[in-house]
Amino acid sequence: MPPFTTMLWRGARNRCPVCGEGKVFAGYLRVARECTHCHAPLGRLRADDAPPYFTIFIVGHLLVPPIFWIEKAYQPPMWLHMAVWLPLFTAICILLLRPVKGAVVGWMLRVGILSDEVENPLEPEQTPAAKSPLPARRDG
Repeated sequence: MPPFTTMLWRGARNRCPVCGEGKVFAGYLRVARECTHCHAPLGRLRADDAPPYFTIFIVGHLLVPPIFWIEKAYQPPMWLHMAVWLPLFTAICILLLRPVKGAVVGWMLRVGILSDEVENPLEPEQTPAAKSPLPARRDG
């Protein structure tokens, strides 16, 4: 495994954290099943809520100080704040979410946090009725 910072940087640039060749994402935010180059199990990494949390944290720390400074210095009307800051927050969050998620995938792979879930949890011999939590019905 490469060093921690290398894996974060590769993931943030949409490169496989292990080899740096394949892509992390198959869509805008959908993680690829595996690296096309080294076959690292990227699809088993479940980032869930961490990327949006880190993105909001970063963007908030970047934009809240200027908002407070402009409010104190110029006291613009509230409609102007909403017209400027809300679209700016939205745009920056959308632009940062994918690199942050890629970095989180690199971090999770480095730490070894892999999900045990498989795409089709039902094995061929199991049926949905066999997995039912209700007891079997007995006549008599």
